[in-house]
Amino acid sequence: MAKPSEEHVKEVLRLLDREYGTDDICYLDHETDYEFLFAVILSAQCTDARVNMVTPRLFSRFDSLQKFADCDISELEREIHSIGFYHAKAANIKACAGKLIADFGGKVPGTMEELLSLPGVGRKTANVILGNIYRKPSVVVDTHVKRISKKLGFTEETDPEKVEYDLMKVLPEENWIRYNMQIITLGRTICTARKPDCGRCFLREECPSASVRSE
Repeated sequence: MAKPSEEHVKEVLRLLDREYGTDDICYLDHETDYEFLFAVILSAQCTDARVNMVTPRLFSRFDSLQKFADCDISELEREIHSIGFYHAKAANIKACAGKLIADFGGKVPGTMEELLSLPGVGRKTANVILGNIYRKPSVVVDTHVKRISKKLGFTEETDPEKVEYDLMKVLPEENWIRYNMQIITLGRTICTARKPDCGRCFLREECPSASVRSE
């Protein structure tokens, strides 16, 4: 891949900061580190809004990590049945709670290797945890980040892990966490997968894929 120019990258990041600000955004409601981890697991192939409708009752019903580890799996499934793939997610959350207690003293670990050892945790989830809980610079590649980063010329890859490494080379480390959330917001509101609204996109002048540009 031909590396995008430094000027192009800087202008894209400047416009994102101007539009969305520089404060970090978290769309998943939670109070503890393990609640955030479980909310992220639940959010796979599901909207954050749907997860936030389920978790208040879930976290009230199972109000400790031990209760998640000891729960009847069918009870957990009933609590999250409105979320896709709830059988697998319930199994992963129960197993994850047990491993957190047994191997990590009840705390969500803070390294990629340790996080990847947890049931239901892949690189995307691990990077979300590292960035949001531990404030470690991390690049989260979800469907929006992968799609829009390619449109911007930041990557030519389609494999999420390869996209992650491309973005780590292209973006300044201090922008990694907020770029994730800025692009996710853009992908949900303007540059949607089904019908990108290039005409009102503030990045259209910097986007090689834009169908509309100002004269």
